Amino acid sequence: MKKIYKLAILDTHFVQYRVPLYRKLSKSPKIDLTVYFCSDFGIKEYYDPGFDKKISWKDVCLTNGYKYKFLKNYSPKPSVHSFFGLINPRIIKELFKNKYDAIIVHGYFSFTNWLAFFGAWLTKTSILFRGEMPLNQEFLIPKWKQKIKKLILKLLFKMMSGFLAIGNENKKFYMYYGVPLRKIFFTPYCVENERFIKEYKKLKNRKTELKKELEIKGKVIILFVGKLIPKKRPLDVLLAYEKIRYENKALIFVGEGILREKLEKIVSKRKIKNVYFVGFKNQSELPKYYAIADIFVLPSGFGETWGLVVNEAMCFKLPVVVSNIVGCRFDLVKHKKNGYVFPAGDVRKLSKYLENLVKDSKKREQFGENSFEIIQKYNYDVCVKGILEALERGIEG
Repeated sequence: MKKIYKLAILDTHFVQYRVPLYRKLSKSPKIDLTVYFCSDFGIKEYYDPGFDKKISWKDVCLTNGYKYKFLKNYSPKPSVHSFFGLINPRIIKELFKNKYDAIIVHGYFSFTNWLAFFGAWLTKTSILFRGEMPLNQEFLIPKWKQKIKKLILKLLFKMMSGFLAIGNENKKFYMYYGVPLRKIFFTPYCVENERFIKEYKKLKNRKTELKKELEIKGKVIILFVGKLIPKKRPLDVLLAYEKIRYENKALIFVGEGILREKLEKIVSKRKIKNVYFVGFKNQSELPKYYAIADIFVLPSGFGETWGLVVNEAMCFKLPVVVSNIVGCRFDLVKHKKNGYVFPAGDVRKLSKYLENLVKDSKKREQFGENSFEIIQKYNYDVCVKGILEALERGIEG
């Protein structure tokens, strides 16, 4: 067993959910980490097509506590949302120069990721693959695409030394494409639990006061956090909310996107009461909305590979209602224990579950406590443990 592993990580840009993991890995005495970023999106303002506006995560420091390098991007149309939006050939030279024991690559949806695969193969650097894909969504794509994908991924995955599974359905995805169980290591998708729980403890006794500030005192609040885009299905939440037979309720949409105007028009035309659109909120602003909420909902359809806002909501002891497509539901949402799972697009069933929670404060409280208990197991320390196991067993075994 090696005493110290020289580890590289390739990332598209500065992601507020992944940087805390890099800091944790850097503190491990067994890991010498360098992170390679293909762009400076995140620490610098960039246009996000989902939010339909320019954003940056400027209120959370994303550059301290770990070693990192920028790779020059030669793409004529720089983007973290398209395959050829990142073209960073320097990664190959870095692998030759530094002789890493392993490199973690996030998925295969970027040209630079494939350059990293090629560079790792040339330098005999072990590849630890970490993607988001849940198996349940594979069967929603056309069968001819499934066959082509299976052919390509089975060949690609043979190059990998280990696979870092973000959850149960992600583990099943790897196994479906021929990966043996011994090569899969649990590295759960998580948020900075400590920070969110600290905010919860600070704000929990101010719930009534915060509601009063927003002029929604005495109402049971349903919260949606995310991009207002078709994939997230925010219209389902609005229509389900409208059907709830209970007067003292409110709905808050936190986020921006192309559907906002449509949603606001429906609210105005149908005179739906107590619906609030507060726009995009950065990381430091989000806790206030989780703190005043009573129920959290994420009704997304195809493409919601996890849903980290659910992790955040559970740190605030909220019951959660999610669709059966949302990737994290297989790990985080236990039906009738800490929330409900409904068929994606079924507004009637969604409304029924929301109404059930709106009317029952004791159930909300119990479900919230269960959420808090479940989320404790999804943290960065567990991720570090899984990565170390992958390094020890995957590249040496």
